[in-house]
Amino acid sequence: MQITTLSENTAGRANILAEWGLSILIEADDHKILLDTGLSFSAAYNAITLGIDLSQIDRIVFSHGHGDHTGGWLYILKMMNAKAEVIAHPDIWALKYAGRPERAMQYIGVPFPKETAETLGASFNLTKDPVWISDNIVTSGEIPMITEYEKIDTALYVKEKDGFKPDPLWDDQALFIKSEKGLTIILGCAHRGVINTIRHAQKLTGVEPVFAVLGGTHLISASPERMNSTIAELSSLGIRKLGVSHCTGLPASATLARTFRDAFFFNNAGTRIDV
Repeated sequence: MQITTLSENTAGRANILAEWGLSILIEADDHKILLDTGLSFSAAYNAITLGIDLSQIDRIVFSHGHGDHTGGWLYILKMMNAKAEVIAHPDIWALKYAGRPERAMQYIGVPFPKETAETLGASFNLTKDPVWISDNIVTSGEIPMITEYEKIDTALYVKEKDGFKPDPLWDDQALFIKSEKGLTIILGCAHRGVINTIRHAQKLTGVEPVFAVLGGTHLISASPERMNSTIAELSSLGIRKLGVSHCTGLPASATLARTFRDAFFFNNAGTRIDV
């Protein structure tokens, strides 16, 4: 299995574009799966730079409906197989905002209508449930909130007919891959919690050992209490690879690097690993 990060806030090698957002390519079980598409054209540009043929992608999985994970979609659709399936939660098209209702609100949802993607050939599988792509690869579907310390960002809202409501982020999902080494868990933003996501992965797949956790952890604004609890739980899992990205934030990344040492790495744009 090979995992390549096509778009992320920082660049890990020369001639790679960095851009706020995330896009990760997974090549496993004869599938080429793209988790998210970044904010704009960086994922498509970096794929060309890295010699990756996007026309070979057979699935796009969206971790949630924020623009920094979906905005590069139209660029990629023009380069990929039009028959590729798009797997996402139905709430991906919700009107998502950030801010405070009593102050300024900024739209942060998908930056184009569903019909535009369909015109370019997108074929949707919109579901709340897990989707098994192969015997070893599955999307999380909706992730239950189990831990007491993991909370959804209170600055995130959805706009409904009667005004702004806190966004429960039911569309937040991840990708789980089973192997002889254990689980590899690939996160978009983990808005519903890193540990909640890992526990859900273990229950869904029936696999307890966690080999690798990669992607955005949304620890960028975590309280010291949440950070300590998260580290304690991650440490108990014996994770062999922890590659953080995007919404983890530099302070949290530094703390994780000190704790996990050789297992830790920055999973930035251009990073390519074999699992």
